[in-house]
Amino acid sequence: MQTPTRTLTTRCCVVGGGPAGLMAGLLLARQGVDVTVLEKHGDFLRDFRGDTVHPSTLQVLDELGLIEEFLRIRHSEVRTLSVETPAGSLELADFSRLPGKYRYIAFMPQWDLLDFLARKARELPSFRLVLTAEATDLVRADGRVLGVLARTADGPLEVHSDLVLAADGRHSAVRRAAGLPLSVSEAPMDVLWFRLSREPGETMGFLRTGPGHLLITIDRGDYWQTAFVIPSGGYATVRAEGLARLRERIASVRGAFADRLEREITDWDDLKLLNVRVDRLRTWWRPGLLCIGDAAHAMSPAGGVGINLAVQDAVAAARMLGPTLRAGRTPAARQLAAVQRRRSLPVRAVQLVQVRLMRDLYPTGAGTGTGTGTGVGTGTGTGTGTEMGAAAGAETGTGMEPGTYGRPPLAFRAVRRFPFLRHWTARFIGLGLRPEHVD
Repeated sequence: MQTPTRTLTTRCCVVGGGPAGLMAGLLLARQGVDVTVLEKHGDFLRDFRGDTVHPSTLQVLDELGLIEEFLRIRHSEVRTLSVETPAGSLELADFSRLPGKYRYIAFMPQWDLLDFLARKARELPSFRLVLTAEATDLVRADGRVLGVLARTADGPLEVHSDLVLAADGRHSAVRRAAGLPLSVSEAPMDVLWFRLSREPGETMGFLRTGPGHLLITIDRGDYWQTAFVIPSGGYATVRAEGLARLRERIASVRGAFADRLEREITDWDDLKLLNVRVDRLRTWWRPGLLCIGDAAHAMSPAGGVGINLAVQDAVAAARMLGPTLRAGRTPAARQLAAVQRRRSLPVRAVQLVQVRLMRDLYPTGAGTGTGTGTGVGTGTGTGTGTEMGAAAGAETGTGMEPGTYGRPPLAFRAVRRFPFLRHWTARFIGLGLRPEHVD
């Protein structure tokens, strides 16, 4: 016997309990708007998600009066971002001269951030969080979105609302149901995430370049959350070459990891693949629907800005649409379009920089060649010059090789030549072009 469909009526239905969805729900409920957040999982405990909380988000939490409680959660504070190369270390961003109180990036597991936002939102009487509720389709009539259909642990659910906020990530079911077209920029890389234990007192830069490879390391106290960059779509080739070969490649970038890789990366289940994509919607809305966060624009991991752009979208949407919803009215199309116009510039600017930086850092094309710099290569090739230690040649190819580095990325060369740019880099990463405020 089929379980009957339950119905629920709310002023705003937010689909997705990530940073954008929970922040939007918290801010709308704070204004007295009846809001329901649907989250398809039963909790927020998923590893290898974006974990950077930038100064712009810390400022929002301050404006909400939540910052002291938030910072009591275990986290680490990073005041500079550095790149380690065979030619030495380069400080890429210095947050110490940012305006405002928060002159650092807080690294915190994303589930701690989400648990915190959910807990504070649940203290508000007009907020409702429904877990294990997966949106499957939209409720529509006369060209308008009127709500959401969802699968839940208790059977089908139909939510009726004046506005649907789609915050269900880069593979958004709501976006797909609405038929909103994407504009896609090709990313030259994917990422393999994994953990390695951290030795007492061990330090290293956030980004490390080696012989044709890139390694990202995030200090988690007793372990390194680590990302190894591979060519876009190259995971099948990596698997075919074998785990031992992958460990060799990672160790070629950070030799001190060799023994730990042998002990701790013993199965492919110890790695998680992130398919890097950079895309954005041409139009973020339909009457009765607005997409925010990754549902509107997927970001690459470069700069770790995805969470913070999502939060900024939520802040802008709640501030601009909350008064209309609180008054019991449905936001007009022009209001939804105004949110997109406000948020489009910072999104487009960051994506442009990300795509350019990825292409500079990780040029594509396998084969044998020569590179400039002083990098220690494991393949064939020769190197001249000292700047930034580009790879000393690429190996002849299995299809995994990223090719050879030419000149170092423009951003690196510019910061090395003009050190004052470290402060502008920090501002771009930490605050963005248009930081949003709660009121």
